[in-house]
Amino acid sequence: MKIAPIYRETGKYEQVDCRIVHTGQHYDYEMSQAFFEDLALPEPDYFLNAGSGSHAAQTARIMTSFEELCQKQSPDLIIVVGDVNSTLACSIVAKKLMIRVAHVEAGLRSFDMSMPEEINRIVTDSISDYFFVTEESGEENLIREGKPRDRIHFVGHVMIDNLFHQLGELESGDGSTRFSTYPLKEKHPEYAFLTMHRPANVDSKESFAEIAEALNIIAQDRPILFPVHPRTHKMIREHGIELCENIVQLPPLPFSESLFLWKDAAVVLTDSGGLQEETTALKVRCLTLRENTERPITVRIGSNVLGGTKKESILSAYRKCMQADPGSFSVPLKWDGKAASRILDILVSSAGKI
Repeated sequence: MKIAPIYRETGKYEQVDCRIVHTGQHYDYEMSQAFFEDLALPEPDYFLNAGSGSHAAQTARIMTSFEELCQKQSPDLIIVVGDVNSTLACSIVAKKLMIRVAHVEAGLRSFDMSMPEEINRIVTDSISDYFFVTEESGEENLIREGKPRDRIHFVGHVMIDNLFHQLGELESGDGSTRFSTYPLKEKHPEYAFLTMHRPANVDSKESFAEIAEALNIIAQDRPILFPVHPRTHKMIREHGIELCENIVQLPPLPFSESLFLWKDAAVVLTDSGGLQEETTALKVRCLTLRENTERPITVRIGSNVLGGTKKESILSAYRKCMQADPGSFSVPLKWDGKAASRILDILVSSAGKI
């Protein structure tokens, strides 16, 4: 979702030759293929097939394969996005080979070192050459950490670029014929939308059971539409988690169909970082099933409420969330669908200077 707007933008520059590397970190083929097709991305130029495993094993496999690729292809610049293991692995390899690194979504901090993503963010930012920031807090964090101001660029958010692009595609079509979930949406005009996949929430039986208790109570208020991530589906079976009938479990959905559902939801419940931002951009209530967030602007605006992972804190956050008027939410500065354009302008104009 983050590379799609950047890739589309590279086509406007004759001097830019952009290649897509799929590390294979997100190894579920059904989900991965659906996203590429849904985002109108071409087949990746290179597939590293890293697969699953511990953080160390997965990162090591990506580094080994990516190093070999870089030595063969000699790229001038590596663009990494977000905070996943691939971001960390590829940035380290690039820097050791003296290749410039641009980090898109730089500077975000949860200040929670128990999150693997926080370590990935900090390490990647410690060695990047370009820092492309989504919100003011990212800029403040990087300056406080001593990064050169002239390399920090507040450009907005490529996730929002992609969101607006997909929304335009959605509005030009007919959901009743395009999506199998259309009848479900028609049947339940007042519904909640749920995504949940973080290991901290689903791998522990105790944590998952606590969250499930809260979700079952919320589902008595309004039905919850829940596309189930493969990891979460596995843990539901292993832990014997009981979800009531009013929580409608769906298979993983392409981005466009997921957007078709959540954009009209009364509230979105999620442990995803990206969805906190996307709901903010469309002024949809969001309840985050986490104790903290690296997207603090969403909480300051009031579109996002941190619910924690305990039954009572989640229910309290839900009540607070439903009292909020989405019409009063504002949209952060530069979340206007033009972030990728700003990024490419900066990279092209500064080529050879860093």
